[in-house]
Amino acid sequence: TGLFLAMHYTADISSAFSSVAHIQRDVQFGWLIRNLHANGASMFFICIYLHIGRGLYYGSYIYLETWNIGVTLLMLVMATAFMGYVLPWGQMSFWGATVITNLLFAIPYVGNTLVEWIWGGFAVDNATLTRFFTFHFLLP
Repeated sequence: TGLFLAMHYTADISSAFSSVAHIQRDVQFGWLIRNLHANGASMFFICIYLHIGRGLYYGSYIYLETWNIGVTLLMLVMATAFMGYVLPWGQMSFWGATVITNLLFAIPYVGNTLVEWIWGGFAVDNATLTRFFTFHFLLP
């Protein structure tokens, strides 16, 4: 579904929201593809949480290397989902990106540099949206 959505999405702050509206209204079955994409991500997280619960129940956390790889994968999946949440570039998306990325300022020594690298400048802007679209597309 993501590939079909990417064919009609525009990763530019002046037209991202309009391109999502275009997908929903004008693209044939675009509303269905977008809803399948969003709900598919939710179902994927349900499966992940069930998998984690099973691992906790059976004590799989004693295999430290395997468990740590799983936690790392969970963080990557959560980052990918967050970047997808930002892509429609509505008010909730913009402020979500601003607040969550600002949390990285709390990392000692590298926080400021890390946030500026993620933003692509000194504020959440067009470079941020382009980076989030690229990473959201490439990470899965």
